[in-house]
Amino acid sequence: MTAQARKDFEVAIVGGGVVGLTCAAALQKAGVSVKVFEAAAAFGEIGAGIGIGPNAARLLQEIGVLDSILQRTGPDELKTTGFIFRPGVGDHRAVYRIPTRDPDDAQLFIHRATFLDGLVSSVDPAIAHFHKRCVSVTDSPTNPKRVVLHFLDGTTHEADVVLGADGIKSSVRKYVLGGSDDRLSFSNTVAYRALIPYDKLKAAGMKTDLTEAPTCFMGPDKHFIIFPINNNETINVVAFAARYDIPIGAEKLPEGSPTVEYVTREEVKKVYEGWGPDIAILLDNMPEKPSKWIINVVHPPLKNYAKGQVVLLGDAAHGMLPHLGAGAGQGIEDAYFLARLLSHPETTADHLEDVLQVYSQLRHPRAQMVWERSRNTGRIYEGHGPHGQDWDRVGEDLARAYPPVWHHDMEGDVEVAVTLLRERGAFQAVV
Repeated sequence: MTAQARKDFEVAIVGGGVVGLTCAAALQKAGVSVKVFEAAAAFGEIGAGIGIGPNAARLLQEIGVLDSILQRTGPDELKTTGFIFRPGVGDHRAVYRIPTRDPDDAQLFIHRATFLDGLVSSVDPAIAHFHKRCVSVTDSPTNPKRVVLHFLDGTTHEADVVLGADGIKSSVRKYVLGGSDDRLSFSNTVAYRALIPYDKLKAAGMKTDLTEAPTCFMGPDKHFIIFPINNNETINVVAFAARYDIPIGAEKLPEGSPTVEYVTREEVKKVYEGWGPDIAILLDNMPEKPSKWIINVVHPPLKNYAKGQVVLLGDAAHGMLPHLGAGAGQGIEDAYFLARLLSHPETTADHLEDVLQVYSQLRHPRAQMVWERSRNTGRIYEGHGPHGQDWDRVGEDLARAYPPVWHHDMEGDVEVAVTLLRERGAFQAVV
């Protein structure tokens, strides 16, 4: 993305996580004035590993931030290893492997903090404003084409366009929805996370090679996603457990319930009691206090990601189950697409609303498709797909899950968006 002439508008991004910083880096490289408002005292990520699929990795390269990320973890971390699926109960034999098209299907598996550090290095620190927790968004009292951010510390900031990248519990989403927000829903799924030294697992008798490729251990109502980070020295473990007897959103968690808490290793072992020998080794070698994550989603889906000069991206717009490893990737697609549209030579302050509506029009069906596919893929992992717990045939259910997520023509979307903006008169029609 190349720099354009300075725009007659300023962008404010709420949220300095992966999606917000990706968008900030893309806008800055394109010469668009942008500021990032982050609730915390510094940029940082909680959690463990993060997976970046092929489509998102290509976009990070296009934006110009992938190299700075790989400098922190090593270029060999961008791999075309596919994904191996094994039963979690029994002998853990490999029953399916996602085929890859080298080099098009390169994926990145990396510690979240390392990934964010690479993004931070690509952003001018002068645009970052910390201790700025956005609590509401209102229309400007003096200019109908501007909006005002209100922060917990009592300060405000006025901007021409606001990008809500403030996560699943977004405060910006309330503005887009017209003042009330009931879309944060418990998915009936929890995840236990841990990082384990690989040498420790091998010494304990682990037989499955966990560095050959990312691995999914499947089982009734539960599954494990496991992949190596730190040059194969550390194994990132995410163990999921779900309920299928009630629909998403039916169970309301108590007000103020923590999204993340630390539990005992014994609690986790009890959840997966009766699973196979290598899973038992994983559980025995977890830290004494692994983290337990409540997986919330945006449900029912939003009909529109934009209202006026305000737009949502990432989890704020379409927080989804993580079973395709595509949540961050969809946010990166959002960030790239928004940056391309906002930096387009014909985008000016006079038609920002048209630009944001076209963004929403094109991103909504794509992101919602991935949302649905992520939920259905999790069902397959946990014995609720077409072939149930016939693990030897689960590959038939998974064969079509990943390609539409991994291969999507974002440049084609930009061309369609420009055509739509010309049809609406926001951009000048080509004579």
